Amino acid sequence: MLVKILREGLGRIFVFFDWITRPKPLKRDSQAQSQVEGQLQSLSLYQFYACPFCIKVRRHMHKLALPLTLKDAQKDQQARSELEQGGGRIKVPCLRIKDANGERWLYESSDINQYLTERFGQ
Repeated sequence: MLVKILREGLGRIFVFFDWITRPKPLKRDSQAQSQVEGQLQSLSLYQFYACPFCIKVRRHMHKLALPLTLKDAQKDQQARSELEQGGGRIKVPCLRIKDANGERWLYESSDINQYLTERFGQ
């Protein structure tokens, strides 16, 4: 119980520091941003709000101006179930990628950030 409270409290502190130190987002013209947003429809991020690794991914998404669909696998039982059934385990962050080749689940914050940079960075 004490560990859970400590973890949640530290997570909230991380969220606060992320908020006050957040980088400016990438600027795209409106047409390019619309194209990016269209491509984002096939992606969703399963995450916990106060998880430091999830914060790292959300921070990177903000930097790349990616309004990605977020699914809270900690509080939303449906999202948690989707993550477990589709990805095979409840581990966050996890990026669900749907494309012509099917569906894949990408774990690890660094791998997710690298994928987002390669696909949407300039």
